[in-house]
Amino acid sequence: MHPAPRALRRAVVAVVVLAAVSCAPQPEEADKPSSAGNACKKGELATRTSGKLTIATDEPAYEPWFKDDKPANGKGFESAVAYAVAEQLGYGKDKVAWQTVPFNKAFAPGEKTFDFDINQVSVSEERKKAVDFSSGYYDVRQAVVALKGSKAAKAKSVADLKGVKLGAQVGTTSLNYIDDVVKPKQAAAVYAKNDQAKSALKNGQVDAIVVDLPTAFYITGAEITDATIVGQFAHQGGTPEQFGLVLDKGSALTSCVSQAVDTLREDGTLAKIEQQWLSDAVDAPVLK
Repeated sequence: MHPAPRALRRAVVAVVVLAAVSCAPQPEEADKPSSAGNACKKGELATRTSGKLTIATDEPAYEPWFKDDKPANGKGFESAVAYAVAEQLGYGKDKVAWQTVPFNKAFAPGEKTFDFDINQVSVSEERKKAVDFSSGYYDVRQAVVALKGSKAAKAKSVADLKGVKLGAQVGTTSLNYIDDVVKPKQAAAVYAKNDQAKSALKNGQVDAIVVDLPTAFYITGAEITDATIVGQFAHQGGTPEQFGLVLDKGSALTSCVSQAVDTLREDGTLAKIEQQWLSDAVDAPVLK
């Protein structure tokens, strides 16, 4: 038998190789990561403790964000939001464990001991360098609280606040508004806790304090009844300030938690929780 011509042999080899390649699994398909849906399989996330969701907040846990200083009771805006997010992730109330983490430590650099923290932490580019944030779960404004009849209580504009002594909790957006927006003649008084700032106001150590608006309504309505809300600050820039859930930098849970928050916003759950727990914090004069 005569050997096949060289050109014919090359053609046969090419066909065999092509067939083998077409039948082999393609690397692109085999190496594809699982979809976000699979990665966020309810109740089976890569949490700190398998089968449990660990949520952190500060102590004391202030109203109206929490009720009776008991984050685990499901009462108060942030407690209710935390459990709603947990439910979306596939963790019922019995699968949620709470831990105490100081406000500043929650978004400081370093590995976290929680799956997410909920503690009125405003999303900022600076904080994003150290931690991840979920989608915003609450649009917030900062407000000024002063004792009734005081010079600070008569302020109608940001300029009117420049000559008064202001105070706020350390590490907060409230303090940033004093330093960056008001730019007072006197340096702001800085406190480790809001309780200390409120005591300073009552004792006359400061003329006014800056807190988020719902907290301002609670302070004036239930804690310091001879205090009044002077006004709220307008949003700075085009994006409203938002509270976000804090996660470890690069956390595998970030996208899942954001999806849960987005779902709660879209289906109206966040609005219902806000109406239930923050309905009194509806309006205050805007300081311009």
